[in-house]
Amino acid sequence: MEHQSEILSPTTGYILLGILAVVWICLGIYWGRKAKSLDGFMLAGRNVGLAFGTATAMATWVTSNTTMLAPQFALQLGIWGMLAYSTAAFGLFLFAPLAKRIKQLMPKGYTSGDFIRLRYGKPAWYVFLVISIFYGFTWLVSMGMAGGILLNALAGIPYQVGMSVILFVCVTYTLFGGLYAVIGTDYIQSLIIMVGIVVLGAGVLYSINMEVVYTDLHAQKPMLISVLLPAAIMAIFNNLLFGIGEVFHSNVWWSRAFAMRKGVGQKAYLLAGLMWLPIPVGAGFIALTSSSLGINITSPDMVGPLMAAHILGTVGTVIVFVVFFCSLASSIDSLLAATSDLIVEDIYKKMINPAAPEEKARRVSAYVIIGLGIVAWLVCLPRIGTLATVLFFAGPMVASTIYPIVTGLFWKTAGAAGALWAMVAGSVAGLFAYFTVGWYAASLIGATVSITVTFVFAKWRPGRFDWAKLNESNV
Repeated sequence: MEHQSEILSPTTGYILLGILAVVWICLGIYWGRKAKSLDGFMLAGRNVGLAFGTATAMATWVTSNTTMLAPQFALQLGIWGMLAYSTAAFGLFLFAPLAKRIKQLMPKGYTSGDFIRLRYGKPAWYVFLVISIFYGFTWLVSMGMAGGILLNALAGIPYQVGMSVILFVCVTYTLFGGLYAVIGTDYIQSLIIMVGIVVLGAGVLYSINMEVVYTDLHAQKPMLISVLLPAAIMAIFNNLLFGIGEVFHSNVWWSRAFAMRKGVGQKAYLLAGLMWLPIPVGAGFIALTSSSLGINITSPDMVGPLMAAHILGTVGTVIVFVVFFCSLASSIDSLLAATSDLIVEDIYKKMINPAAPEEKARRVSAYVIIGLGIVAWLVCLPRIGTLATVLFFAGPMVASTIYPIVTGLFWKTAGAAGALWAMVAGSVAGLFAYFTVGWYAASLIGATVSITVTFVFAKWRPGRFDWAKLNESNV
């Protein structure tokens, strides 16, 4: 959708895009040389240390949602919206002790689906797989959309072209190197993102007058600085639960917990959360200055990159271009790897061909990665809705998985029936709220219903689970 004046020339944009594409493909193939076995391809040999573990978690969580949705929240919901997105850091904080527990209970596990299957049985496993794969694909589509929107906004590159190139680049290097390639490129991307964010933040603070920004907001958009905006207050709790649900259920984060060395996971997720926390606050603040600078924002999900580029000029635009490309790539590659692992391990190897040799499973992983990229590309072509509407549709479903996962890891009394109905009832109630109330309430309602069902079943029909059953290396 070419409806916003670009700041870089298309020629410059294509040059930057070409350079970044070549660099990441080469780096991904270089790092991926270590992926000689299926275990290496899927879990990087289960030997990821603290530095790489922290970097990959932080870089993966710095998505288009951080750099583009956080400003959109601020533009639409004001200061509470700006802070609402930062609550997603609690997903990483709270997953830290879970990562330690997961490594203890499932030292040879592969996916989050393995846990649900072993802990709650096949009916709950089937429901969980539907939720998790649907969410992963929705997140992947939102990343592809963000790539097209970003490149069009900054350099006038047609939406379809930018989206296609970013998906192609990530599919290519993930295909060759698996999680080794993902974590290696994430490490470099995280360094670029941190340096870029610091430079952009300093430039924005130097260029604006805080008093003028406040005066303008108070005069023209007082609700954006109001602490009593109901939708914004609900968005805080909704986004908090959505962020926790995203991390707790997603194989993106479970695969890293399995891949990290013993004793690393908890520290890595805590550090990643601390490093990530200030980024959405800074990105959201930029959006609040748009009115005082007289910038007409015609699409709310483009406010972040356009504001930063407008304030900092051509050099700033190049920095924004590189930082945002890295943030997108670090999430798309993780989604491709983790979702393909879930499909191969839980569907192909557990349902279709349990006796598949390692070489064949590796080939199937490659086919799945390519297939995910192609289907995501087809869905992204028409650009459906804004990033918020696309991503938050999955919010109530992932929020419904929080309590079955937490109680399943720590309570022996958590049973299969409770987990199954918590996910089903939470998803249905949350989706009903999504369509009747709004996206800003859907995850909150889905999580509330889920926790109620989980606790009722734990008290009414308590289980007596044996933790040793989670360690399939004993089977």
